[in-house]
Amino acid sequence: MATQPVSTDAPFTYRRSPSAEEAFAGWMKEHGHELPVHNQRWDVSNPLIYREDTWGPIFAEMRAKAPVHRAEGTPYGAMWNVINVEAIQHVESLPEIYSSSWERGGITIGDPPKDITPEQLAERRLPMFIAMDRPEHTGQRRTVSEGFTPSEVAKMEAEIRMRTASVLDSLPWDEQFDWVDKVSIELTTGMLAILFGFPWEDRRLLTYWSDWAGHTELAFARELHDLRWSVFGEMAQYFKTIWMERMGQAPGRDLISMMIHSDAMNHMSPQEFMGNLILLIVGGNDTTRNTMSGIVHALHSFPDQRALFESDPSVITNGVQECIRYVTPLAHMRRTATQDTDLFGHAVKAGDKVALWYISGNRDEAVFANADKLDLTRENARRHVAFGYGIHRCVGARLAELQLRVLMEELHARRMRVNVTGRVERTRNNFVHGHTLMEVTLSKF
Repeated sequence: MATQPVSTDAPFTYRRSPSAEEAFAGWMKEHGHELPVHNQRWDVSNPLIYREDTWGPIFAEMRAKAPVHRAEGTPYGAMWNVINVEAIQHVESLPEIYSSSWERGGITIGDPPKDITPEQLAERRLPMFIAMDRPEHTGQRRTVSEGFTPSEVAKMEAEIRMRTASVLDSLPWDEQFDWVDKVSIELTTGMLAILFGFPWEDRRLLTYWSDWAGHTELAFARELHDLRWSVFGEMAQYFKTIWMERMGQAPGRDLISMMIHSDAMNHMSPQEFMGNLILLIVGGNDTTRNTMSGIVHALHSFPDQRALFESDPSVITNGVQECIRYVTPLAHMRRTATQDTDLFGHAVKAGDKVALWYISGNRDEAVFANADKLDLTRENARRHVAFGYGIHRCVGARLAELQLRVLMEELHARRMRVNVTGRVERTRNNFVHGHTLMEVTLSKF
């Protein structure tokens, strides 16, 4: 697959700033007092515990005392917290009882602002196949999954390796730099551009749109919630231009062409088109990007495992799974109960919000011994739930694994040790879990 040019006849330019993080930081200076207060110890919807990296002991206490429990009075309303592997997989295996549908609330614990008008609400609903139930989910997922079959993913390895090598070879050896920007964002944004056939010179727009899509607290900042939808409108306009250009072309292997030539997706509404774009951009960008940064931070934090990686590259394949488990780039997914049901002795009512905390499941001591430790040789690392479970398991999991494996292999081939030597900043987010800044310096091993 190769990227293609896009028409330059668009009636407006596409904004590239401020980033969602910058916009929210600016809003906080004037309106921070307006944010709802998280005042319960077990309120794991609190984005600050992820920013400050203090979530581990809280979830550990919950797993020991109440692995399924109802949280009341959170800024996101009442919800059932499901935090161990057994309960998460149980819920995921019953999609008819625990719905993912956007019509019932979708896949994140956030809800629309309370003062939104019915007309705005209808306009801003974003159907996407991960937020659909069967049978609609089946057809749309099948269309997109054609781009991620084992054979299709295998075809991408040479190009992924070439681009990874090029990025690593461009890094400075004699100065500190931001790994998130120079490596994690550059590699994942380039991969998305290839998958979409997106104009290479504009590839950083994909990161910009992804960050606006994945920032959960924007719903509490009314002005920024509106700005976010303006950003989404620009994204939709850009992709609409690409769509119109490719409608008259022969079927290609990029995801836009697959949608155009699919009976399940070629009649999407504008909202559905936008929703699926956001899904593919966030799923293909934030998750792999944050794991690429998380690998570096984890190896730096566990010198014994870094020494093992450096001395024995045969641990890389399993190590990728362990790093995904340890990092967990998406903290939660939401489901909504469609009927009254029993959940491990708890009476869940129809309409109840159910939060599946993958970030906790991947530290479940009943499944993973010494779960807070990185262990590149962990025998059951593949049991992680970072990609979900059941019919909604991440469609791009194989591609993410390939990108991470190639990155670790190319680091090893260059004997490149990445040392965290400066500032480290994490996302203020209860959905996307990762780093926004990581200053590092390279050395040889």
